[in-house]
Formats: sequence, structure tokens, C-alpha cells
Amino acid sequence: MMEWIYLVIAGVGEVVGVTGISQVNKKKSVASFSLLIGGFSLSFVLLAIAMQSISMGTAYAVWTGIGTVGSVLVGMIFYHESKDYLRILFICMVLTAAVGLKLIS
Repeated sequence: MMEWIYLVIAGVGEVVGVTGISQVNKKKSVASFSLLIGGFSLSFVLLAIAMQSISMGTAYAVWTGIGTVGSVLVGMIFYHESKDYLRILFICMVLTAAVGLKLIS
């Protein structure tokens, strides 16, 4: 069970890293580079730990799913990106696929 917690935190780290990229594009500062480097570093380390117990395909799919959905949600909430119903539908599809992989592994 602990490996799944690591995987979820790794996915959150990916969202932090992507947010850091957005911040670096807006303003190059120590804080924005820290978000980028810290988020991705945490993400990759925890992904590697989780993959010791979870199959590579499942771990990678869940990790990228969390990163994708999380990044879209951050964009919608903090960067005023489109909240179109089709975006929300496809977010739900990504989440459904990730849960499905967890259930069959």
C-alpha cells in the first residue's frame, strides 16, 4: 500500500514541477526554479521507489495521469484556462483509465 502513496505523491510532485515551468516562463526567479527542480526531483525519486513494487506500465500510466489531470486542474483554477465541459469529460476519462489500471494490477 505504501508504494501507491509514494506514487500519488510523485504525481503531485509532477504537478508542482509543471507549475514551476509555467512560473519560470513568466518570471525567472529562484522560487520558480525551485518549484521546477524540487517538484520534478521529488516526483522522479518517489516514482522510482514506487516502481520497485508496482509494474512499470501501471506506475507510469498512473503517474502521468495524476500529472496530466493535476496540471489541467491547476491551469483551470489558477491560470483561468478553459473550463469547457469536454475538458472535464476527458479529465474524467483519464481518471477512469488510471483507476482501471489500479484495479486490474
